[in-house]
Amino acid sequence: MFDIIRKNAPTNVKNDTLSGLTVALALVPEAVAFALVAHVHPLVGLYAAFMMGLITAILGGRPGMISGATGAIAVVAVALVLSHGLEYLLAAVVLMGIIQILFGAFKLGKFIRLVPYPVFLGFVNGLALVIFIAQLDHFKIVDADGVKTWLTGNALYIMLGLAFLTMAIIHFLPKLTTILPSTLVAIIVGSLLTIGMNLDTRTVGDMASIAGGLPTFHIPMIPLTWETFMIILPYAFIMAMVGLIESLLTLNLIDELTETRGQPNRECIGQGVANSVTGVFGGMGGCAMVGQSIINIKSGGRGRLSGIVAALFLLSFILVASPLIERIPIAVLIGVMFMVVIGTFEWGSFRMIGKIPKTDLFIGVAVSVITVFADLAIAVIAGVIMSALAFAWDHARHIHAEVSAEDENEKTYRLVGPLFFASTQNFQEIFDPKNDPDDVIVDFKESRVADHSAIEAIDKLAERYNKVNKRLHLQHLSRECTLLLDTAGPLVEVNVLEDPNYHIAADKKDFDS
Repeated sequence: MFDIIRKNAPTNVKNDTLSGLTVALALVPEAVAFALVAHVHPLVGLYAAFMMGLITAILGGRPGMISGATGAIAVVAVALVLSHGLEYLLAAVVLMGIIQILFGAFKLGKFIRLVPYPVFLGFVNGLALVIFIAQLDHFKIVDADGVKTWLTGNALYIMLGLAFLTMAIIHFLPKLTTILPSTLVAIIVGSLLTIGMNLDTRTVGDMASIAGGLPTFHIPMIPLTWETFMIILPYAFIMAMVGLIESLLTLNLIDELTETRGQPNRECIGQGVANSVTGVFGGMGGCAMVGQSIINIKSGGRGRLSGIVAALFLLSFILVASPLIERIPIAVLIGVMFMVVIGTFEWGSFRMIGKIPKTDLFIGVAVSVITVFADLAIAVIAGVIMSALAFAWDHARHIHAEVSAEDENEKTYRLVGPLFFASTQNFQEIFDPKNDPDDVIVDFKESRVADHSAIEAIDKLAERYNKVNKRLHLQHLSRECTLLLDTAGPLVEVNVLEDPNYHIAADKKDFDS
């Protein structure tokens, strides 16, 4: 392991070390909160944050990116915990990791490139809103009846004051000096101020105790049966996909911030190994964390050492420093996360209104809204589907024909534009078999037949002309198109020198033979 660390050592060890400490401090309340969401002990979340952070920092494909226990995984895990218990969750996390390893081994991480920019923009903005809304819950207290109410009076003013002080330090300190990460300074100043003035405000220790020992090896105690496998498989698959989507989109975001390029397939494998190991050491699993990754990058962390240091500091908090860490005010960490929100949200989105297609604007807003009210995976998948449909609808209108008539007995349609499932209706409307002359030439030189629907459309056109006893001549179709055609196959006029050669998306037995 140390050879890997030395090989990937950053040029500035100080920045990576200090940013790692900063990230570790911000990881504690998040890991505890997500563990409580999943209805497991806080240490289950903290162990996951430690092991995910350490292993992905060493094996992952994006130096500087931070992984840990996340809300996206917690909201899926809670249903399994409530129905079958923690042991089934640990088994699902192991299987989740295996799925992610296979995903990376088959080099499927590259498909993240299919996520259009409006979807990515919606993901970033939606995630910023999710982080912001999550912080608001800390401004509420539970009364005697178990009802959450907003803080009032001095408690509220102290919380707001500490949060704004933290934000001010993070914003203005870099203008004076960059010797220490401004986020780390803000956390230290806010904590010392709270302790020195004996301010009555909530601390990390009020959420839960983080004291514990080293994570121990533990094979999930579940029946090794097919029925058990079928119980955990759906949860494992959903967690694997949610984790990979969030991790790979976060990788893209860090790529943009650092103007470097990560390795998606390696990240998939790193996430998978981390989750499989986490599952047998009592952790709830996780994925990349946008907020903590941005804190790391903004604090100067660029190399793998920053993630390793963050994980080791987090472990030291659990083992020996829990009394100190538990005294950190929640309000200070809220201020840190508010700055993450400001840094994450793409404020330039508002300047795009009226300058980009309305479809792209709608998709970006829709992804943001779905991210807030549903979850990240559904939002991204829905955004990709909407983008694909919008693309298909737009290009369906591009097909047209340049019509010419050599004489009254012959007419030529020179098609321009792609012929695929969405444009087949427009394709049919171009032709007029009833009023066309006896010989009709359809020239595909400036067109491209893209899929099976297009093949069926050409066959249907041939049938239309056969019914009125007119001759149809098809020119410049690829060999593959010719083999797949049924009715129109004999009508293709082959020109070996000019006919195109390309593949289409079709599945016919006569082509396979």
